[in-house]
Amino acid sequence: MKPHPPARPAAGRPPARGPRQGAHVAPGGDELPRLSKRMSELGLASRREADEWIAAGWVRVDGEVVDTLGSRVRPEQKIDVDPRARRAQANLVTILLHKPVGYVSGQAEDGYRPAVVLITPENRWQADRTRTEFSRAHLRGLAVAGRLDIDSTGLLVLTQDGRIARQLIGAGSTVEKEYLVRVTWTVERQTGPLSETFPADRMQLLRHGLALDGVRLKPAKVSWQNEDQLRIVLREGRKRQIRRMCEAVGLRVVGLKRVRIGSVVLGALPAGQWRYLRADESFA
Repeated sequence: MKPHPPARPAAGRPPARGPRQGAHVAPGGDELPRLSKRMSELGLASRREADEWIAAGWVRVDGEVVDTLGSRVRPEQKIDVDPRARRAQANLVTILLHKPVGYVSGQAEDGYRPAVVLITPENRWQADRTRTEFSRAHLRGLAVAGRLDIDSTGLLVLTQDGRIARQLIGAGSTVEKEYLVRVTWTVERQTGPLSETFPADRMQLLRHGLALDGVRLKPAKVSWQNEDQLRIVLREGRKRQIRRMCEAVGLRVVGLKRVRIGSVVLGALPAGQWRYLRADESFA
């Protein structure tokens, strides 16, 4: 099924000049939210999508079309979306990639290639159960929803759907991210399995009590999986957070793999391959 890109205002249509006659839009005022922001808060669309829909005349406020970007609304006003916008939204894709070491999550940097170059028909997982036919259009507007650094592997989410990006990395997101982390001491210490010699008070610090850049971290779930591997579950995503957390308690990360985001797991997806998010899957 080939996706239909979000529609633009029809050719020849006069530029939007303001709410159409009779639209009950709140008068301007910095204290009132913009219509696009309110739509994002309600989970109707990302702000970018909302602006596209407004410009296309696909949004109604209290029953009247509003097609002026920057219009403001009161919280109690009713917002409705044209079915055409819903159809365009349904065609947005979300891709799950098993990122290998050596690729950056976002734009190319320092000579390293971005992970998105792995999204090719040849690298699609043969066990992908979705019926979605790959299209080059699926590569347009992909946003990385939760980065992995160049030395980390595992589940990387790339999405065209602003609602999913907001759910995973928006302010206030509490979606769990689970990691398997191989560690050693930063300097040689006790002999014996690390899981048995690591001090209990330092383990408690990993779980709760650390701060990065002066900001206290949210509680984390931390447990030993084997003698040198931790399972860490976070509800936030600070830059190189796990590596910095481990360094703060005397551990050095030698391997880091993300295996779950919310209810979506990496599973048997091979390194360097990808699949589409299924309709029956959710990050909630």
